[in-house]
Amino acid sequence: MIELGVRPLTLDDVARVARENEPVRLSGEARERMRASRAVIDRAVKDQRVVYGVTTGFGELKNRHIPGDQVRDLQLNLLRSHAAGVGRYASRDTVRAMILLRAASLARGFSGCRPVLVEALLALLENDVTPVIPLQGSVGASGDLAPLAHLALVLVGEGEAWLGLGSRPDAGRMPASLALRGAGLQPVVLEAKEGLALVNGTQLSTAIAVLAAFDSRALWEAAVAAAALSTEVLLGSFQPAREDVQALRPYRGAQETALRLRTYSDDSALVESHKNCGRVQDAYSLRCVPTVLGASWDALEHVGEQLAIEIDSVNDNPLVFADSDDVVSAGLFHAQPIALASDYLKMAVAEIASLSERRIDKLLDGTTSDLPMVLAANPGLESGYMMAQYTAAALVSENKVLAHPASVDSIPTGGGIEDHVSMAPIAARHLRQVVDHSARVVALELLCACRALEFRRPLTGGRGSERLYGTVRRIAPAPEGDRPLTGPCEEVARWVLSSGPVRFAEELLPE
Repeated sequence: MIELGVRPLTLDDVARVARENEPVRLSGEARERMRASRAVIDRAVKDQRVVYGVTTGFGELKNRHIPGDQVRDLQLNLLRSHAAGVGRYASRDTVRAMILLRAASLARGFSGCRPVLVEALLALLENDVTPVIPLQGSVGASGDLAPLAHLALVLVGEGEAWLGLGSRPDAGRMPASLALRGAGLQPVVLEAKEGLALVNGTQLSTAIAVLAAFDSRALWEAAVAAAALSTEVLLGSFQPAREDVQALRPYRGAQETALRLRTYSDDSALVESHKNCGRVQDAYSLRCVPTVLGASWDALEHVGEQLAIEIDSVNDNPLVFADSDDVVSAGLFHAQPIALASDYLKMAVAEIASLSERRIDKLLDGTTSDLPMVLAANPGLESGYMMAQYTAAALVSENKVLAHPASVDSIPTGGGIEDHVSMAPIAARHLRQVVDHSARVVALELLCACRALEFRRPLTGGRGSERLYGTVRRIAPAPEGDRPLTGPCEEVARWVLSSGPVRFAEELLPE
């Protein structure tokens, strides 16, 4: 049970709630903070103070006064007017992460909301009500306004939702009022400030980025393991991974990568078989694995730190300070930190795939590898794994397009008031695509490297590499002649993005 307001959320917490239905509740401490914050808003309405979004309109309408008897209508109209998203819909795990993160931000007690609002959000999680949220339409400036408006509409019984999507992948869309009724829930009537508090935040951008970063760690572990196996079957050298070599340029990521390479190749008959072969040095895709994948590990660590700050932050506007009775307009909703982090990580992940594709090419080139051409048992009659490199090349090329930084663009919105925007949702969506593409490239490398190991028999790989081989072959058995690669690639890619690679590394690495 995760209790909001007791300790900071972690990336693991978000993934568990989004994908494993970890239960969440609002702590008593958070409830008290929210009540104190709410009292400030109630006094402001009663005293007819000018407070943005409470007794005024929004954006360029900020100078329009709203009478006290219309503050409820103001909040509902905000959700209706801002639900302007278009395009494909956010996945169930993304939406659940959004709900959790918005609830966590409101639970900090600086948004002027009643505890019932957070409880209503958590009830959506508990009862598997998934709002239908179009992915496009946010520029990541005054929060992810459109996506969060679609989410918030479900709370008031409007918009659309899926009910029971976690247990029924074919669950149909339905009006939110029916989904709430089916879950035994009642619509919420919003009070002053609460509609604004629901839409002002970075939760779409952050949810996508958090889940992509979580998956990137597994992808990185799988990529290092694949690199080790490929290096072994290509009769490459592990000297670049020596501890004393990496100590001369002591990047943490490079050292972590080299440690794994040494561990996976430990006791390898393949490595021993060419100990005195006379080869001077390998191509960069083998020799520079610690440096290149190490840099990606460092990027992952940095992005993880940035996201950890964001998921434990308040990103509302205006901010409500119960101790001083202040209501302050600020810019904590601006998603620039998420935009830059997403752009950075998608470049780091794209490089993982780029290096992997180069090793696939070498595994298939029998003229240099001393392996059968295209890893076919009967080259010519069979085309073996020829198309693995074509598919990997296509994915890597598409990654290069997606890796263009979205965060360098800005188109002013809101009548020029929002004159700099982050484009964080675009950066995060592209990051998600790059991660998925790269997982498939690494899966193709694993399939090729395992096939190459079979051609190297009776020699064996390192203890870690042999375990990796066994894992892959349990997912995708060795082919007998030419077979379609699509199914095996997708199955192995699912393992690459699962918790499997992380557990694999933890079980093998020295404590």
